[in-house]
Amino acid sequence: MTVRLAHNTPIYRTADVRAIEAATVATPAPPQLMEKAGLAAAEIAREVSSGTGKPVLVLAGPGNNGGDALVVARHLKQWYFNVSVVFAGDESKLSADASAALRAWRAAGGDIAGALPAAQDWGLVVDGIFGIGLEREVTGRHAEWIAAVNRLRSPVLALDVPSGLQSDTGRVMGSAIRATHTVTFIALKPGLLTLDGPDHCGDVHVSALGLDAQKLRPAQGFLIGGEVLDGALALRARNSHKGDYGSVGILGGDHGMVGAALLAGRAALKMGCGRVYVGLLARDAHPVDPAQPELMLRTADEVLKLGHLTCLAVGPGLGQMPDAAFYLGIALESPLPLVLDADALNLIAADIRLAETLRKRLVPSLLTPHPAEAARLLGSSTREVQNDRVSAATALATGFGSLVVLKGVGSVCAAPDGTWHINTTGNPGMASAGMGDVLTGIVAALLAQGADPKTALLAGVHLHGAAADYAVAGGAGPVGLIATETIDAARALLNRR
Repeated sequence: MTVRLAHNTPIYRTADVRAIEAATVATPAPPQLMEKAGLAAAEIAREVSSGTGKPVLVLAGPGNNGGDALVVARHLKQWYFNVSVVFAGDESKLSADASAALRAWRAAGGDIAGALPAAQDWGLVVDGIFGIGLEREVTGRHAEWIAAVNRLRSPVLALDVPSGLQSDTGRVMGSAIRATHTVTFIALKPGLLTLDGPDHCGDVHVSALGLDAQKLRPAQGFLIGGEVLDGALALRARNSHKGDYGSVGILGGDHGMVGAALLAGRAALKMGCGRVYVGLLARDAHPVDPAQPELMLRTADEVLKLGHLTCLAVGPGLGQMPDAAFYLGIALESPLPLVLDADALNLIAADIRLAETLRKRLVPSLLTPHPAEAARLLGSSTREVQNDRVSAATALATGFGSLVVLKGVGSVCAAPDGTWHINTTGNPGMASAGMGDVLTGIVAALLAQGADPKTALLAGVHLHGAAADYAVAGGAGPVGLIATETIDAARALLNRR
């Protein structure tokens, strides 16, 4: 999937898009949104299929998405493409706009078929079967169409969202089109960017249809773009020293899990933090990190007694023994901003007193759960979390009064005020051990160096994924990409600002 849009580009759920459409239609001279959408999509279709000399197959469904597809077909025919249209629906039940689009298609000399034609070498397939807001499983003829399209080797342009993909969540509703391009109308939808969306959307194009969506309905959701890094850290003065760049304390590394804490420490150090102290719970740990001797290894007690820390991260390799809960409790009562990950989150989920202490904190807390950890914190299941990642992330943020990133493809960052962001950097190589520990170190380092908490989280999440992309572009993966390889890549990208 490719999305090249600016930081803070708005993202809307279905109900908000419907409200924008309703407000637009209610104006004295409403624009013809279906005509605008069809033309915008047709221009992309022409670009994708131009020069192939091959016919175009247009699939038109029973709703307004099908009407958009018919407008696409009409324009392509007028541009001398050989277009075949397959229509699935009852003409008598079409909306006024879709019915007008069908009449216009016929007036242009087009006809419609009710079944897929025999297999051909299509220059392009235009998917207009289902649009946004799909809530039922795809079955029967529509499922057969989707399966047939997915077997083709032709490029596929999906209109608004790939058919079968739930636009708010990114869930596949039984089956879904795997598009090479998606043109989405008015604004981005969360389902394009998270869960299964990125595996089905291909390159995402946004056509605003001439509307100012933010003016009509202010967004709650936004895209994280590379520009977020520009505001994360100030330029360094030549006359400066290590004390100017913060001190991070990391608590974790119980027996057998020391590496997790060291990974977080190395990441914090290479993201520019002046001093990094790793408080290890393992009593038999080596007193120095041979690969990164600049790290200062201490006991957890020693780190918690330091008076000059600017940020504390708790969780990498922490474990769930009584000592871990004891030190986490002390950290939660400290006046320092916290980054909480891994077993710190599991302990909070299992102990109502720790959870209540977190809720009552007056200084920022940043939570970085993966879906299973999020489910424990919410008292739900991993399936429920994944079925609506935006809602899960916002529930955590408002419930714990904390900034949250729900990790995974299309990581969702949420704030206690109900706003949320989705990240689009990263790749499958990140499905390996230690990646979350590196993220903890990156976010903690940005926070310790003075980035405001929300910026530290958004920039850290974006940078982490971008570092993995950079590493893969350099030949390190995605198969076999390891967490340590993303640390130097992140440092290189951070210094390119």
